[in-house]
Amino acid sequence: MVESLGNVGSLVSSPWIYAVVTLSVLLDVFLPMLPSGVLVIAAATAAAAGSGAATGRVPHGLPGILVLVLCATTASVLGDLVAYRLARRGGARLDRALSRSRRLSAAQERLGTALARGGGVLVVLARFAPAGRSVVSFLAGAAHRRAREFLPWSALAGLSWAGYSVTLGYVGGQWLGATWLAAGVSLLALFGAGAGAAFLVRRQPPPAAEAP
Repeated sequence: MVESLGNVGSLVSSPWIYAVVTLSVLLDVFLPMLPSGVLVIAAATAAAAGSGAATGRVPHGLPGILVLVLCATTASVLGDLVAYRLARRGGARLDRALSRSRRLSAAQERLGTALARGGGVLVVLARFAPAGRSVVSFLAGAAHRRAREFLPWSALAGLSWAGYSVTLGYVGGQWLGATWLAAGVSLLALFGAGAGAAFLVRRQPPPAAEAP
């Protein structure tokens, strides 16, 4: 039996959901296992179906959707910036740790080359891949890339991910109502995008060796 999201708990239909979503998205750059995508989709599904309309406790429909996108995008960029700054100040110890892993060293070089060439699409793709946001943010800082090279792409990545996740939840809520079925279908679409993004990131060609 499919239960209504609004009956599972008052959190999804209360203003606190925005704070919970913001905190989860902010921290999942350090703790990728946090269910930030699940929370965003669940909140969007409930907002689309107007589960808070009866109580008037939280904006529903378009106002709630816009607030959710803003919270998720802002938290994503802030989390990326914190990780970037920490890695940038990591010093020699972090550089030695990265150099011990051939895979991380190659990824760091690939990301640095992409950012320097203005090809930060890699940053956007990685935002959808599992733990990709964490790897990209830390590697950008460890490679000492300039903030103006990384942050615009981080903002685009955060907005793309938030917009896509919220749209999935909204469409699911419109079609199937505020149910676990709607959230589950939306999550499958989100995970599918993540798998596709991970495949594309791995297919990115390595940076060409510079001529002596």
